[in-house]
Amino acid sequence: MPEAIFPLAGRRVWVAGHRGMVGSAIVRRLAGTGCEVLTVGRETVDLRRQEPVERWLAAQRPDAIVLAAATVGGILANDTRPADFLADNLAIAQTVIEGARRAGVPRLLFLGSTCIYPRAAPVPTPESALLTGPLEPTNEWYAIAKIAGIKLCQAYRRQHGCDFVSAMPTNLYGPGDNFDPVGSHVVPALLAKFARAAVEGGPVEIWGTGRPRREFLHVDDCADACIHLLGHYSGESHVNVGAGADISIAELARLIAEVVGYRGPLRFDPTRPDGAPHRRLDCGLIESLGWRPRIGLREGLEATWRWYRETARRRGEP
Repeated sequence: MPEAIFPLAGRRVWVAGHRGMVGSAIVRRLAGTGCEVLTVGRETVDLRRQEPVERWLAAQRPDAIVLAAATVGGILANDTRPADFLADNLAIAQTVIEGARRAGVPRLLFLGSTCIYPRAAPVPTPESALLTGPLEPTNEWYAIAKIAGIKLCQAYRRQHGCDFVSAMPTNLYGPGDNFDPVGSHVVPALLAKFARAAVEGGPVEIWGTGRPRREFLHVDDCADACIHLLGHYSGESHVNVGAGADISIAELARLIAEVVGYRGPLRFDPTRPDGAPHRRLDCGLIESLGWRPRIGLREGLEATWRWYRETARRRGEP
């Protein structure tokens, strides 16, 4: 493994978005690095507002920022709340990145999403595919905001010499995810549906044809990659973070059904949007930096299912 260019021991690291699935995983991962983790809730600092963000940064003086805060959701949420997804995420990126520059923060890692790539991007998708074609219409609002965040990091690096970098994780899942059936992504939505159907009976309805192929990365692997990049990468290009394999939505549904113990029928609804037909990242860049994922899909789904059941028990749910 290459030597770290930014050792974290003794540093103050702000995880923006620490209550979300990704941010909380990054906080867990930072626990073993010897750094001091800084957090602040939205009830104290609204990351869409420049003045409170700059005031907080001036008082706390972090050495590094992991910008994991975002307004997120699945296809339905993206499609029905386009203004929220565009405006909130643009504001968060601009406010925190500009605030970091003004406060003289030495390092910043911005987190995006694979939806930044064109709908018809080559598979596996290299970083160079950015801005080479039209976006997937069902989540273009979120994608445009995340592209803007990448470009802000690049622009601040060029104009102001800021050592700000970007990582583009693939589809994430794991503990702390949003399991709301309306606003969640595919893995937590299916886990929740199958859990309910295992008790109440099926069939389970699944949006789309089931044919699109997706890549899924456990959030703890994503957190490990983020900490690796924070310590080992300094460059203008954003960096893909993926699992190295993809699976069709139909295959994923059957795998989750096995994990949950649901044995009833599945019903695919082709009137619902599929999204992009195929997504998988080319992860040659991060692999050259010495990082690879460690958690297999079935292993990760089983761990997420255990977390979901334990969380439901603590809430008094069946």
